[in-house]
Amino acid sequence: MSSALPRLGAANTQRIASPRSAGVLHLGLGSFHRAHQAVYTAAALRTGDDDWGIVGVASRSRSVVDAMRAQDLLYTVAEISPRGTALRVPGAHTDVFVAAEEPARVAESLADPAIRVVTLTVTENGYSYSPVTGHLDLADAGIVADLSGSHPQTPIGQLARGVQLRAGRSGAPLTILSCDNLSENGAHTERLVREFLSALPGTEGDEALAYLDQAVAFPSSMVDRIVPATTAQLREATAAQQGLWDEVPVPAEPFSMWAIEDRFAAGRPSWEAGGAVFTDEVGRYEQMKVRLLNGTHSLIAYLGALRGASLIAESIEMPNIEESARLILRREFEPFVEAPTGIDLRQYESQLFDRWANSALGHRTAQVGTDGSVKLGQRIPGPALLSLDRGEVPHMIALTVAAYLSCIAPISGFDPGPHARAMIDPAREKLAGIAASARNGVEIASRVISDLKLFGQELAEKPVFVARVGELIDTIVRHGVDAAIGDCTAATQKSSTITREAHR
Repeated sequence: MSSALPRLGAANTQRIASPRSAGVLHLGLGSFHRAHQAVYTAAALRTGDDDWGIVGVASRSRSVVDAMRAQDLLYTVAEISPRGTALRVPGAHTDVFVAAEEPARVAESLADPAIRVVTLTVTENGYSYSPVTGHLDLADAGIVADLSGSHPQTPIGQLARGVQLRAGRSGAPLTILSCDNLSENGAHTERLVREFLSALPGTEGDEALAYLDQAVAFPSSMVDRIVPATTAQLREATAAQQGLWDEVPVPAEPFSMWAIEDRFAAGRPSWEAGGAVFTDEVGRYEQMKVRLLNGTHSLIAYLGALRGASLIAESIEMPNIEESARLILRREFEPFVEAPTGIDLRQYESQLFDRWANSALGHRTAQVGTDGSVKLGQRIPGPALLSLDRGEVPHMIALTVAAYLSCIAPISGFDPGPHARAMIDPAREKLAGIAASARNGVEIASRVISDLKLFGQELAEKPVFVARVGELIDTIVRHGVDAAIGDCTAATQKSSTITREAHR
């Protein structure tokens, strides 16, 4: 169909926005940014804020950059639900480029006084920090190279070098806004940039550190929208619906949420025009999303993959997985979530199950399960520790970890299936080495959680949790994932009954 249709472009496309100039530099030109921040920015541009266009920076891949350049920087967002598909063309970008091919341009763009906000969607794995300490990983090969080179490749190195250049030139105020799933992502990003600058030789980073103190803001934000990977089928469906060929359409669910701390050093787009919420309760929004959505999502993905489900919607349709999801959400996450003002948690939870059941969206278990070594470190230690501290074993959280390890680092002789094998994880090689020499699940859990401290120091010191994870790995291997689900369901329900009796 692509050869028979005209290409999406400015001459034949009705787009939402048309920026006059750029005020935002975005690192991470992936699907999530294009279906989330760019859509909110397009809504802001439509109100008259036409100097807030986006310069989008891809890390290494040029596929999206080439396609957008061939399409006058345009692409389609397809909002997909069982009721149908709605198409929109945001049109918020003024330029796009690949950082690996033009490394000096990242810092130059950051130093441009016209750029007043830098946003990031580089995934949790893109911040080059140790999940054990929370600090910059100075042993990371990328960070080591960036500290000694003039054109950094890691996002933290790029931010730090750009800040150096801006401090030495205009000194114009700047806001750096993380849009990734990290706890207190604003403070987290600031800490890592400061640690990079402090690690530079001699006094090389001193001017930039002083500039950060005086003129740079790092507000926190919470982003929420399910954005699957683009498929050939989506390209064909989008082309059939709009009569134009788009090489890089983005699929997304209709739901979208963005909560932002309103602390900007040099103004900001009117993102509220697209529905963004500016609030001093970002921490509550983050806690609600990371635990209720992301934490439960991980359980659904790993259990579903082990059951042979390729899609999240297939997984949540399985009754025992749905029950597991409801139990972990209600019993192990919700007690440790403080709802933001005006948010009804039960209504939010109901929305979650509707979103996960969106069979038209095609969200793959392998995509949700990818990068679990980093994602789970943000999602499970807090509520697991709070449960353990009040004398309760979080069986479903333990099952999440056991299912994750069974997917990524299966014990010798256990086949987790094709969807588990399709998951990408930066710790896979190391974890697979542990699993290859382990005699059983208990040994894997001990070496991964206690020795490697994959989920932090505090959880490493909880032998009851480590043992429970190990038992569940062995149950999955010997009796199957359904047996492990049944074990945890029964244990969770029994624990809840005992707790209710104790409080009578």
